[in-house]
Amino acid sequence: MRFFSPLTWLHRLPPHVLNGLGVALGIGLIQWLFGSHATLHLAQLASSGAVFSSLADVPTTPRRSLHRVLLAAVLGALATWTVAALDPYPRLLGLAIMGLVFLGMMTLAWGPRAGPVSFAAVLAIVFTMGVPPGTPPGELLAWTLAGSAVYLGWAQILVRLLQPRYRSLALAAALDATAQLLRSRAGVVEGAAETDQARDSLQTWVRDEAVLAERLQAARDLLFAAPDSPRARRDTGMLLRAIDLRDILLASRLDLELLGSDELALQVRAALAARLRHLAYRLDQAQAGVRGLPPTDEAEPPLRLDLRDQFLAHPLLPSDDRRARLLPALVNRVQHLADDVDAIHALLRQGDGELPLTRKELQLFVAPEGWPLSAFKPHLSLASPVLRHALRAALALGAAYYIALALPWTAHPQWLVLSVAVVLRGNLEQTLSRRNIRVLGTLLGCLIVMGLAHVHSPLLLTLAFLTAVGLAHSFAVERYLVTASAATVMALLQAHLAHPAIGFPIVERLGDTLLGALMAWAFCFVLPSWERRALPRSLPRLLQALRAYAHAALAPHDPAHPERTVTQRLARRQAYDALALLATALQRSSFEPRQVQLPLQPLTRLLDHAQRLMAHLSMLRMMQLRGGTELQQAQAQAAVQAAQKTLDTLLTLGKQPAGDTDIETQVEAAALDAGLDLLPEKPLSEDVMPWMNRRLQVALRDAARVASSAREALADLRRPPG
Repeated sequence: MRFFSPLTWLHRLPPHVLNGLGVALGIGLIQWLFGSHATLHLAQLASSGAVFSSLADVPTTPRRSLHRVLLAAVLGALATWTVAALDPYPRLLGLAIMGLVFLGMMTLAWGPRAGPVSFAAVLAIVFTMGVPPGTPPGELLAWTLAGSAVYLGWAQILVRLLQPRYRSLALAAALDATAQLLRSRAGVVEGAAETDQARDSLQTWVRDEAVLAERLQAARDLLFAAPDSPRARRDTGMLLRAIDLRDILLASRLDLELLGSDELALQVRAALAARLRHLAYRLDQAQAGVRGLPPTDEAEPPLRLDLRDQFLAHPLLPSDDRRARLLPALVNRVQHLADDVDAIHALLRQGDGELPLTRKELQLFVAPEGWPLSAFKPHLSLASPVLRHALRAALALGAAYYIALALPWTAHPQWLVLSVAVVLRGNLEQTLSRRNIRVLGTLLGCLIVMGLAHVHSPLLLTLAFLTAVGLAHSFAVERYLVTASAATVMALLQAHLAHPAIGFPIVERLGDTLLGALMAWAFCFVLPSWERRALPRSLPRLLQALRAYAHAALAPHDPAHPERTVTQRLARRQAYDALALLATALQRSSFEPRQVQLPLQPLTRLLDHAQRLMAHLSMLRMMQLRGGTELQQAQAQAAVQAAQKTLDTLLTLGKQPAGDTDIETQVEAAALDAGLDLLPEKPLSEDVMPWMNRRLQVALRDAARVASSAREALADLRRPPG
């Protein structure tokens, strides 16, 4: 048995848990600081300001943390003063709550990064409504601002201390997601084309693609902004290799259908899948090294030969089998993956490395962080899902407040407001998930509080409150059930610590949660933002992103113009992002009423062929990088330029050249020559041109199918629902 030191245990903590521990410690220090120099009541006011400000304190860079926590503090202070000033006027207070909620939700115009900021106003409303009556609004605002200000300073200290660890953990998370994607791809490679196993593996692959995209961007935001140093160059180089590995991995699906599904084909698939799992194991080892952990206990898969040597030593297909022509290409792709994994391990050992991009160029890949007022302009229309959600949330929370005033229990009307706020999301899928988890989490939290009711030590109850604060903050995104349970404990303990005489109003909390969850679900159908509303805009953007990547990937490789590498990487990321947005929309739409759901079949085909097109383009780019002088000749360049022109035509909806209205049919007919019967006889390493021509043909075929699927989906939207 292996025993771990405390340092090893700390190294195993993910960033959100580290962040949650820091938040709980900061709020505890604020309670102690104000409690030792003022009354317990004033310390509670200060800690309330710290709590709603801490919502925006997430693992990020110091500059981003400063802006986000400061904005959350300002919104929270505005809500605090407004609610305190209007507390004697309950009817006006309801209208003010609606206005504050609308303002908070409109901050989502700045994008997902504003999510925690948007909720700061709601939490400030809830906290202020729970303050004992008689506290002057000015005094309330002053102590709340004091707590927010101290927490802002604490957040800056904490994020700077944890910055190196955040970077390491972000890189480790990206490598871990890449390893998981390798395993998902192994399942797709291993399964026959039309089996339930293959379909399940493909769904797992799509889900893991989305997780990897999110973690890669989080790692970019932290690592690419780091000051230059040997450690920063090492970690950045590893991340860039992981990004390139993802690109090659996407291409690993190509041409597998040509193998068929007989016993020999299944053996080839199994061998390729085993190599992918071996590479996943090696990435697990790399990410453990990045975290500073010992190697995993899992046994290494028994694969040590170079894959090319393995197939030469034990050929799985006889030489007269036509599929044997395809095998070197499949093996080369997996070997390229192995080369990238080897490069990641080499960087980990060396501790430094040269980067293909400058620090200035790397900044182009960092997510934007500005907070311009101009971002609101596109959302001043009912067509905007942000405006619709802001109006919906304002109406829902206003209704919750007025209903709470009429309920038999009115000691904590803010709890009903909070229950609606935390469940109601911008789409039905997330609301349904939050609704069920919130109810279950509240039940669990109430059971915990029933146990804590037997504790009579204010110190122990305060420690339990701070633990609940840390847990609620840590798992808000990762595991909402933990957050829902901890938030219930936090709310009940906060009310008890502020007014010990009232005890623990558990029954009221349960009633408010159940009613709030039902109200949030009902308000999903008020000004709904069904996914089909955005499709006529998102599909052309996706095709535009694919066109841009096609131009960048097929551009001639010229070492004299290194800026083309940046252009290509940017275009690739934008295309991946556009595909991820469509896949996410399709997933969310499956929870919507049947009559308004997105057209499943054409959009599924579109995603499939768009991913294939991306893989073809990546393969063509690598061919140009490694093809030598043969691909620099006029004939090769003419073929690439002709393909570029056709791709541009195919991926522009409604664009057809005069006299060539059936270009998609022509492309499909030409792609028939890319089948198994006419695979080039010589391997890629001996004669690259036939393989490049074949890859261009199948790329055009998939582009044609992307376009036809897009038109079919848009035509489906024009049909009346029902």
